[in-house]
Amino acid sequence: MKYLLSLLLLIGLMSCGTSQTSKYSKIEYEVGPCFGFCPIYKITIDTDKNAVLEAEHFNFSQGEGKGDLDKPREGTFKSTISPADYDKLITLTDAANVKSLSDSYIDKRIMDASKSNLRVYFSDGSKKDIALSAGEKPENLTALITYITELKKKQNWQKVN
Repeated sequence: MKYLLSLLLLIGLMSCGTSQTSKYSKIEYEVGPCFGFCPIYKITIDTDKNAVLEAEHFNFSQGEGKGDLDKPREGTFKSTISPADYDKLITLTDAANVKSLSDSYIDKRIMDASKSNLRVYFSDGSKKDIALSAGEKPENLTALITYITELKKKQNWQKVN
């Protein structure tokens, strides 16, 4: 009996150590242009806490005039998300329950705001793509989008091209 309990305890400890896989393989958030100088970018975060920022315009500079969109894109940048920040991202993604959300939260009455897309890729190979704009959306989804935007601002981005 003692050996059986020891074996069960060992199996239990081993399964705890190997079940740390995330249910998400990556999270992407892409923001398009507005009728002004809104940041245009796509940020991708994977399970290894690697972040890639594809910065088009107004991420590291302020807009000055209509010709700003004719300037070259700002570039591609990389960073590593801290474990605490990544854990919070996962917690907020879980709280948003993205699989159950609508595919679109576009308010067609608001024409001058950026359109954005949140794409959550799951470990099982499925994906949820949510189109967004200004207007009403679930509170937990708003909290997730706000956090991703804050996370983008606080990273130490290293330009890769």
